[in-house]
Amino acid sequence: MTISTSHRQGGLRRRHSLTEQAAQAAIDQACRRLRLPTIRAVVDDAVAAATKEQLTYQGFLAELLLAEVDDRDRSSTLRRIKSAGFPREKWLVDFDFTANPNINPATINELATGDWIRRGDPLCLIGDSGTGKSHLLIALGTAAAEQGYRVRYTLATRLVNELVEAADEKQLTKTINRYGRVDLLVIDELGYVELDRRGAELLFQVLTEREEKNAIAIASNQSFSAWTDTFTDPRLCAAIVDRLTYNATIIETGTNSYRLAHTRARHHTPTTGA
Repeated sequence: MTISTSHRQGGLRRRHSLTEQAAQAAIDQACRRLRLPTIRAVVDDAVAAATKEQLTYQGFLAELLLAEVDDRDRSSTLRRIKSAGFPREKWLVDFDFTANPNINPATINELATGDWIRRGDPLCLIGDSGTGKSHLLIALGTAAAEQGYRVRYTLATRLVNELVEAADEKQLTKTINRYGRVDLLVIDELGYVELDRRGAELLFQVLTEREEKNAIAIASNQSFSAWTDTFTDPRLCAAIVDRLTYNATIIETGTNSYRLAHTRARHHTPTTGA
């Protein structure tokens, strides 16, 4: 059934006689029913501001609706960041580029725009421990979640173990599809532990599912030439490297641990002359 414009306008006219108290109660009840918690929370302040600034009816309504939209956007962002499974909070603004000259700020700022995720390209961070790989990995993943991308973070060994268990329970396809659906899959600590052939093959299936469709970002403490220590089958190793490097951004973070240098500097007590 279609409700005519005149009928809707008639409904508005019938409410002109509401007292201020009754109007406040009606707004509160309507916001509860329509699930508009932000409007319900800010409406009194918004009325006061609208009166002071002499907003039009449309301007007042726009302010209320935009407040609701902004709050929902913030809530959605927080949910995406939480569901990504990051082990700790890391932000790009906290990264000290001066401590590691191997990392180009312009490159990171470009990655922060998320265009590579939209294209489905890989990102590889290669370098020793303490050179900022995990910080950048988590921070870029967080930036992606803030932009509306679905992100999932995992350790390489955890992912492989999950895949092995899923295969044993005949849930492998479901698990691979779940990892295939996220816009950005973040795999940390790839290359830290040797993977047997079965684990490597299962990981390869995940990479193949995402190839040229959805982005992937990895961090490893091993150069690609040393990945045969992790993936002991040379042909499988070559195929995995190929999947991760095609159209990829590769950032070598170096060998000098600025985390260790920072710790040493913090504990260093300068001597003073007599």
